[in-house]
Amino acid sequence: MRYRKFGNTGLFVSELCLGTMTFGGGTGGIWDNIGQLQQAEADALIGRSLDAGINFIDTADVYADGRSEIITGQALKNLKVPRENVVVATKILGETGTKGANSRGASRYHIIDGVKASLKRLQLDHVDLYQIHGFDPATPIEETLRALDNLVQHGHVRYIGVSNWAAWQIMKALGISERLGLARFESLQAYYTIAGRDLEREIVPLLQSENVGLMVWSPLAGGLLSGKYTRDGGKEEGSRRTKFDFPPVNVERAHDCVDVMRRVAEAKGVSVAQVALAWLLHQKAVSSVIIGAKRVEQLDDNIAATKVRLNADELAALDEVSQLPAEYPGWMLTRQGEYRRNQLKEERAE
Repeated sequence: MRYRKFGNTGLFVSELCLGTMTFGGGTGGIWDNIGQLQQAEADALIGRSLDAGINFIDTADVYADGRSEIITGQALKNLKVPRENVVVATKILGETGTKGANSRGASRYHIIDGVKASLKRLQLDHVDLYQIHGFDPATPIEETLRALDNLVQHGHVRYIGVSNWAAWQIMKALGISERLGLARFESLQAYYTIAGRDLEREIVPLLQSENVGLMVWSPLAGGLLSGKYTRDGGKEEGSRRTKFDFPPVNVERAHDCVDVMRRVAEAKGVSVAQVALAWLLHQKAVSSVIIGAKRVEQLDDNIAATKVRLNADELAALDEVSQLPAEYPGWMLTRQGEYRRNQLKEERAE
């Protein structure tokens, strides 16, 4: 297990992060389709992750209506994990528990109440990474950032992050933080796979320019890139996408990628899922890839991806099959910037 510097901080996190969205279902709603793991099963998965060197755990208050946080916190207690040995991340935006007009969003009202509730469920005195789970069009970004900065100043939160925001929204927030001297977003949690590289158009360049970390969610596209699905529509019984077809994916494009990944996997004697994860781990912008599991065997297969090394030819083949179609202004930026990029290459070669 390797550890990567997290955004513009001095924090180091494992290249894999254990996601807990499979914890606590069984009470109805979409969470039942994702996972219904209870305490003993969660203890086993967290214990195995820690043994493998994973020091990063991600949850959210909305997962199973708070049950995921409760189970995660209790697992850390049951396993007697030293607090300094684990980086705990959670998120806020949607309704959890009591429903009301102000029980959602990224307002100061909801954030201050939400962090208190999350800390209680997790049985912790602070959260290492507190993330806004999505964009709230009703709340000024400055209000959100001031509330989060207060939490950092009071010690309830160490770092702040964001999830599922557009590039312009993230950049606006970074500008506000710099102008007002507030804690800034150190990470983005976003969907990114070899079959869904949309992030590379605007967001990845932003993250690299501003030194913001990237946490990847759904790295196997809801299981579609696991190798369990066939082009003719066949699916492994009990697979998540049979009940919860998310995230949206260009299926033909995904199967084209799987065809190439399968050849690479067979040549290396590894699973297709490991190749999909390894591809992400080879991307410079990625800080940590969030993996979720329902069984220890599935978790072990994902962890083994950290040992898969893709050579230049394999990366080129995977890049070719998954390449994004040219889109404006990208193709114009490439065309007009070619001369200056070549000058930079010549300078570095001297």
